Amino acid sequence: MSAPSSTKASDGLGPLYNSRACQNCHLKDGRGRPPEGDEIASSMFLRLSVPPRTEAEREALATKAMMRIPEPTYGGQLQEFSIGNVPPEGHLRIAYEPVEVKLNGGETVTLRKPSYTISDFGYGTLDPQAMISPRVTPQMIGLGLLEDIHPGDIIAGADPEDADGDGISGKVSWTRNPKTGEPMIARFGWKATMPTVHAQAADAFFGDIGIANPEHPEPWGDCTEAQTACREMPSGIQADLGETEAPDPMMELVAFYSRNLAVPRRRDVDDPQVLDGKRLFVETGCVACHRPKFVTSRKAAQKQFRFQLIWPYTDMLLHDMGESFADGRPVGDGSGREWRTAPLWGTGLTETVNGHTMMLHDGRP
Repeated sequence: MSAPSSTKASDGLGPLYNSRACQNCHLKDGRGRPPEGDEIASSMFLRLSVPPRTEAEREALATKAMMRIPEPTYGGQLQEFSIGNVPPEGHLRIAYEPVEVKLNGGETVTLRKPSYTISDFGYGTLDPQAMISPRVTPQMIGLGLLEDIHPGDIIAGADPEDADGDGISGKVSWTRNPKTGEPMIARFGWKATMPTVHAQAADAFFGDIGIANPEHPEPWGDCTEAQTACREMPSGIQADLGETEAPDPMMELVAFYSRNLAVPRRRDVDDPQVLDGKRLFVETGCVACHRPKFVTSRKAAQKQFRFQLIWPYTDMLLHDMGESFADGRPVGDGSGREWRTAPLWGTGLTETVNGHTMMLHDGRP
């Protein structure tokens, strides 16, 4: 709800936002998709940033005090909705170019190459050096198990210089612990920029919904200094509830829910077609990045996650995916061509849960 509202526990939406609720983006806790036609995006948005221009900005990126430099006027992402008389930031527009690809078997398939623009700017044009990158919302299953993979197991799989010559050069993405400031592996997000489920939830509350929380206490959300009307809107902070719009324990309850969304039981394990697919998956080298299994840490904070054999099919590392998938926008340790290996568990149920099969960061099939 936008402030001031009678529902105090839900007060403080926006003033700029991408969605009113987590489920609007992560429908049924599953995958988002690009908008169709003139539809306003609800489970896809554009990340925004600019290159560092000062020594202070370069130092902030080098030390991981910041993972990217927000666009000066529009902040960290384009927000298509707003409250009151505050203008929305603009609207995402997608154009698709058909691309024919010839397969090894002689067949020809037609793929689509997307390009992105922004219309109806609410606060003037973008910075001339602005970098934009599309993101669909990822599925939320198994996050607590991924969080409790021992850091040493992720580090052991890294080979940033391809020392073993297998053509795979995955690297660890590093950030800082939001509470202690100590270096910490970043595990979550398409470019692996968030270290914990709690940090990911807090960032989404702030950036996607405009709800201030202990990790991001600014009540105006992602409104920049250039967006004065946005910053002057009432906040939803209730002094008797806490110092932010979503104080603890609210954020921890959301993080607990997010950690404990289970992965589906494996299906059709003896089906010949499934077994043939497994063989091809291994023989073609997919397992070099989509590592089949881990064992979670014996010291996991939640006892149910301790010492569990899991099959997420990810190495949790950043990989250069080539120019076809490049967004040209570096974030943290991830270059404009690098992405974290996406976990594959639950992929086969995407169409059942969300009604589509759009898997990549930009919603391409």
